[in-house]
Amino acid sequence: MPLVRKIPKRGFNNAQFRVGFLSVNLGVLAEHFDAGLTVDALSLVSKGLIPDKKGIVKILGGGDFSKALSFKGVAVSASAMAKIEAAGGSVS
Repeated sequence: MPLVRKIPKRGFNNAQFRVGFLSVNLGVLAEHFDAGLTVDALSLVSKGLIPDKKGIVKILGGGDFSKALSFKGVAVSASAMAKIEAAGGSVS
């Protein structure tokens, strides 16, 4: 039997420092925000849509969306970008 199998696997694990995406669908945003408002991480935390502001917020294109919202400081998928621009919103 090779020596590699007999030695236990130990060492550094970076899982505790990992920063993941906090994803929100456009359909959920349409229910919680009125037209003309700015959507950022703090506004999503205050509405209870994400647990905290640690991590990268990503807007996904799921659901119907027809409100002109302004997005700041969030990552946006390609399908969500198309829906936001079609509704008259902006992403910065």
